[in-house]
Amino acid sequence: MSTLRALRAVLCVYAVGIAVALAQLLRRLRGDFRPPVLPPQPGRVAIVTGATAGIGRSTARQLARLGMCVVVAGNDEHCGQEVVSSIRAEMGSDRAHFLPLDLASLASVRGFARDFRALGLPLHLLVNNAGVMLEPRAETEDGFERHLGVNFLGHFLLTLLLLPALRASGAEGRGSRVVTVGSATHYVGTVDMADLHGRHAYSPYAAYAQSKLALALFALQLQRILDARGDPVTSNMADPGVVDTELYRHAGWVLRTVKRFLGWLVFKSPEEGAWTLVYAAAAPELEGVGGRYLRDEAEAEPLGTARDQELQRRLWAEGLRLTGAGGGDSDGVAW
Repeated sequence: MSTLRALRAVLCVYAVGIAVALAQLLRRLRGDFRPPVLPPQPGRVAIVTGATAGIGRSTARQLARLGMCVVVAGNDEHCGQEVVSSIRAEMGSDRAHFLPLDLASLASVRGFARDFRALGLPLHLLVNNAGVMLEPRAETEDGFERHLGVNFLGHFLLTLLLLPALRASGAEGRGSRVVTVGSATHYVGTVDMADLHGRHAYSPYAAYAQSKLALALFALQLQRILDARGDPVTSNMADPGVVDTELYRHAGWVLRTVKRFLGWLVFKSPEEGAWTLVYAAAAPELEGVGGRYLRDEAEAEPLGTARDQELQRRLWAEGLRLTGAGGGDSDGVAW
């Protein structure tokens, strides 16, 4: 990627981040930071990816407090078992399980789906939360650029593998839900179908923004497919905002300095960042409602490109090709 294009990607991502952080600061100063009030969710089962730390951990805990049984999915077993132990201590021994999941490995994604089926549980909620951000260029074990592979393709395959369970668990008036975690950086993202993996030109900022736009395209196309089939499942996106987590470890020194000294004021805490995810997962007013982009526990408008149906279809087809899920298989892909 040329120096000018790389610089543009950096400036665009930072501009979006600053705008969101300032909006959060104003909201905090107005006293508007309040968690959503949601009804109990007894008997429902949720999977949260990346639930061993940060927003995912807070989401898992909040869902458990609503009465859900939560499957903590992550690639750090020690941290995962800690989350499970804390939920069980607070809520009861049947409220949490840990299953290993490395979204940088399609084999691990398939193994997770098999492990989940072996638990014999229904599935009412899938929260596609895990991700990487602003990493130097590297590839997953399957040869995908890591932002695209972890953030998008891993969740793409996982969702397809779990759709049969989501369909089977949904019912009229009490459907299942897929919640995909978005980011305002998708507003400055572009999907380069000719070079999705950044092999010819690479910027970590452009790669991250591309992966988040890819997730928006995926979530909206998924809802179109669910509608066409009449499935009792909805697909929405939830943007947590700018949140104080370890994802910023690859960011530039200016942002890391701001986060260190002013994070408590302009960043959301992981607990606050999880509110929109939990709202998308459990709000009664979203029953049967899909294809929405949610931010600050309210509906927002995604980038217009995210609604490009032709691009949605092209990216979906490429996802099927790259993950090998195009024609169904013994692992239960049935989209």
